[in-house]
Amino acid sequence: MFREHSIDISAVRDLSGLRSLPTTGKQDIQQHNSDFICVPPAEIREYVSTSGTMGMPVMVALTEKDQQRLAYNEYLSFQCLDTIPGDVFQLMLTLDRQFMAGMAYYGGLGLAGAAAVRTGPGLPAMQWDTIRALGTTGLVAVPSFLLKMIEYAAQKQEDPHATAVKKVLAIGESLRDDQLQPNALARKIQSGWNVKLYGTYASTEMQTAFTECSAGQGGHHHPELIIVELLDDEGRPVAPGERGEVVITTLGIEGMPLLRYRTGDICRAYYEPCNCGRSTLRLGPVLGRKQQMIKLKGTSLYPPALFEVLNQAEAVKEYVIEVGTDAAGQDDLTIHLHTTLLPEHCDAYLKPLLQHRLRVLPRISYREAEEIQRMQFPANSRKQVRFIDKRITNS
Repeated sequence: MFREHSIDISAVRDLSGLRSLPTTGKQDIQQHNSDFICVPPAEIREYVSTSGTMGMPVMVALTEKDQQRLAYNEYLSFQCLDTIPGDVFQLMLTLDRQFMAGMAYYGGLGLAGAAAVRTGPGLPAMQWDTIRALGTTGLVAVPSFLLKMIEYAAQKQEDPHATAVKKVLAIGESLRDDQLQPNALARKIQSGWNVKLYGTYASTEMQTAFTECSAGQGGHHHPELIIVELLDDEGRPVAPGERGEVVITTLGIEGMPLLRYRTGDICRAYYEPCNCGRSTLRLGPVLGRKQQMIKLKGTSLYPPALFEVLNQAEAVKEYVIEVGTDAAGQDDLTIHLHTTLLPEHCDAYLKPLLQHRLRVLPRISYREAEEIQRMQFPANSRKQVRFIDKRITNS
């Protein structure tokens, strides 16, 4: 790429010079995965992989120092949560299947002096039993699973507020809207359980997290670990406060460092000092992913906007959004959902809400709870799936 763009690497001496370098992206790693590995095989201590939700999974190689850096990264995250020795954190996420996050949180808790309980995902009854037995003070969990925990507690007439759990590091789903206010999902959780929610943004490729502190005003950047830029479609830096694609350059990584890697994630950055005393930039929630943009009847949509509307709708119990290509080659959008209402009653309630919030009306397909469950958890998936992209251009 340097040859193609006539880059003189010796001329790059500072951050402004960095911007003269070409960017890389997901497709580059997918097509040339092994070329990104920068150490001999004998120095690799672990292989992890991306989930493959955005195409072919990517393999990431870690050296011993990379494993230590990963633990330090999540140690910083737990410091944002004011974690102290004596805290007991329940890790309600996958710790196998080459999933990086599980080992990262486990290592970070060790550095923070807190105890880890590797319960894994699912099984609300077991999770509650463990919380009560060990006096768990914190959770690492997907936010939507917390709703299932709350629902189970209500069925058993148990009080979530009576436990020692005070804070949750919420992974995989946004907790805030475009104005950094709690979104519908966060409000639902906190109406049923008085826990403090901390959002985080990370990916396997960048091996670094941006985690909220108690102020809840975006995930904190740790500049010793990563350089972050926000760029427009032409690759130019956006003005402060504007949306841009998150582009990262990793620091301190040996096995698979990345240079100006375009994540595809659209965020806003906030530069004023935080109330917690930290002064580095903060990243707001992912407002959309470039590959997931939907063009429906002339209107551009991102899945998070649909998630927000459906999470607000009390009648919608579970859902999956599916986008395909119609006979004319245009995006075709269907919302598969489960509701306890009759379809005609749900239509009367939901369609005006969708029309008002989105300006367009997707097709609605009513499904049984078991069907939605199968769609959300396909075979060998380590994450819950709420967005399925079947467009011809992505095949």
